[in-house]
Amino acid sequence: MIKLIASDMDGTLLNEDSEVPPETYDLILGLREKGIHFAASSGRRFDRLCEFFAPIVDKMDFVASNGAQVYASGRQIDREVYSHLAIKRLAATTKMFPNMHLALFDRTRSFLMDDEDKFVREVDKDLPNAERIYELPSPEINILKATIFCDDGNVMDNAYVLQRELGNLFIFAPSGGYYIDCMQPGISKASGIQQLMEHYGIEREEVMAFGDSMNDYEIIRFVGTGCAMANGRPALKAVADRVVGFNHDQAVQAELRRILESA
Repeated sequence: MIKLIASDMDGTLLNEDSEVPPETYDLILGLREKGIHFAASSGRRFDRLCEFFAPIVDKMDFVASNGAQVYASGRQIDREVYSHLAIKRLAATTKMFPNMHLALFDRTRSFLMDDEDKFVREVDKDLPNAERIYELPSPEINILKATIFCDDGNVMDNAYVLQRELGNLFIFAPSGGYYIDCMQPGISKASGIQQLMEHYGIEREEVMAFGDSMNDYEIIRFVGTGCAMANGRPALKAVADRVVGFNHDQAVQAELRRILESA
């Protein structure tokens, strides 16, 4: 029996307008009544995810910032911050490549290491509360997330270069058309969902996850039933247990409804 469901947001749970289809709220509440937990699993920060799920924010779970922020029913159960030394190395490396532009995030702000016009906002990379900075944030500031905008759009090649330069400090996952998420080793959506599993006493075979991009790779491989979207990356679809439909057809919602009806 499925007891925990995790879903990515952009390209997965959200529709073509980057909105939560209204029926999603009732489905999540219905699953909760049946003892099935639902977690939004995203590269977005917790504060941004709360805006999407405002009507039910305290009746669901969150694996935010690619696993760096984990919340169960409104209570934070894990937070992972970046090493300041690792961030210094990352900033120095990106300066070597004129096509790469680094953005860092704390709990509420976006710190841009280049002029704002160097970045193109994507639906899940909206750079909230952006500040142009010329020096790295001090060690007292807790960095929860780092991402690199590649202005040439060649995220696969750039991710390879970054992995060769800094593979001992980060895992680099292409996300969206122009961005590469810089994740801490051992911290991912999979580690976040594992925190929720331990919190609730749930086993891997009782967990289902949905995703479409390479920052979903670890969680799709980790859970008992990993589902890739039909619009997802080919490598993700290759390792998934199942390939479901397209996000614009609300394929995740259809799966949630099926699970609810069979519970």
